[in-house]
Amino acid sequence: MRAAWERFVGAGDSASVRAPIAASWQRSHAAGVDPSRARIAPVLSGTEETAARWDVHPLARLTELFRECLAAVPDEAGNLLVVSDAQGVLLWIEGAPRLRHDAAAGMNFAEGTLWSESGTGTNAVGTALAADHAVQVFATEHFNEVVQAWTCSAAPIHDPETGELLGIVDLTSRMASVNPYTLALAVSTARAAEAQLRAEMHERDARLRARYEQRVTQGADARALLTPRGRVLMQHPYPWLADTPVSLPPGGGELVLPNGEPAFVEPVGDDDAFVMRMLAEHTSRRRPVLRLSLLNRDRAAVDADGRSVALRRRHSEILALLWTSRSGMTTEELGADLYGDSAKASSVRGEMARLRKLLGPWITTEPYSIHGDVDCDLGRVQELLRRGEVTRAAEEYQGSLLPRSEAPGVVRERDALDRWIRHAVMTASDREALWAWLQSPAGRDDLPAWKALLPHLDYRDPRRSRAAARVGHLRSELAGG
Repeated sequence: MRAAWERFVGAGDSASVRAPIAASWQRSHAAGVDPSRARIAPVLSGTEETAARWDVHPLARLTELFRECLAAVPDEAGNLLVVSDAQGVLLWIEGAPRLRHDAAAGMNFAEGTLWSESGTGTNAVGTALAADHAVQVFATEHFNEVVQAWTCSAAPIHDPETGELLGIVDLTSRMASVNPYTLALAVSTARAAEAQLRAEMHERDARLRARYEQRVTQGADARALLTPRGRVLMQHPYPWLADTPVSLPPGGGELVLPNGEPAFVEPVGDDDAFVMRMLAEHTSRRRPVLRLSLLNRDRAAVDADGRSVALRRRHSEILALLWTSRSGMTTEELGADLYGDSAKASSVRGEMARLRKLLGPWITTEPYSIHGDVDCDLGRVQELLRRGEVTRAAEEYQGSLLPRSEAPGVVRERDALDRWIRHAVMTASDREALWAWLQSPAGRDDLPAWKALLPHLDYRDPRRSRAAARVGHLRSELAGG
């Protein structure tokens, strides 16, 4: 293998190498990876950022299952158990401290480093990602010479609902002590992880059906219960909707089904499910829609089924609070979120009476809530974040919620949304999500985000010079000019 590797590095000849490794070497060479010892795995995120990524990753709750995998390998084999994300960033490593130290010191095999093929060349994590199947890479089969004292086995883990790749589980050891069963263990652990995720999904489905069955079966029109990813859980009457995933508008709203029929979908509960309703064929029988724009505005922009409604700031704050508290608010709760300790029930009731005159049936009496079919920009961003569609969420995010409002509840919700989207962007390892965040009013002065973007930008990307200049400017401002 060493001779074959040298022939490939020298002349590009991979004829004597097994097909998966030859293909990986070709991809690594095309990506410009340096095969010499001068190149080690690049660091993509620091310790705190990597820990934050792992905390929110869907595989983080399966650590005990992963540890059972490592326990199945004899101690003398000396293995590291590793989980990466779908980009190849190592998020979690378990194993003997001495072995972890040697791997980190010798080849930068540590949390936060990038082990995709484009980052480090042929290795089990990166090659399993590129090929989307389990793989074992022996010693000199690694493209980078610094890794050739090690052998690794890895298998991909997929989301049982969407089929998308979640990450890689890997077993890595020195070539001298490798166990012949590590590939089988990696594969069985990946399958066990997918089975656990599938069981959790089925339990979630059962809870949603039990919780919202009446919402679906007691309506006069055709209805269905769907997951946030558009998977159909139940429908009434059956079957009016195909059992294939439906592309839902973020936060709910109108849509056209593949068969051309119009429908409306709205979130229920804590937005952990959606109820879809078939709309009447004729426009005259269509239910009215309230459209709200609350982001990066002093006052809400409101369209009440085609009628523009001008609102005062206080009424805008009320709509923002009612949207974020979908189960409804009492006079006391709304007063505390609007006025703080100086709240008076009479003031709240007066404001609600005036708002109901403007918006009529969309605002219910106490407990106050927004009722009916509502399309809200805040809701779209929140739903995209729940789905994990971080780039789309950052692109939809126009700015903070009512940025000049000082109402305590609005300040709380505004800060929560800003923290949520920033955390999602900083842990997504997606340059387009970072770029979209940095174009928003809330993100344009975010120095850590600008610094995080730079490693993701190729030297030919025109945005790189902009990012470098912005980092320099913000550093200068922090240093006092």
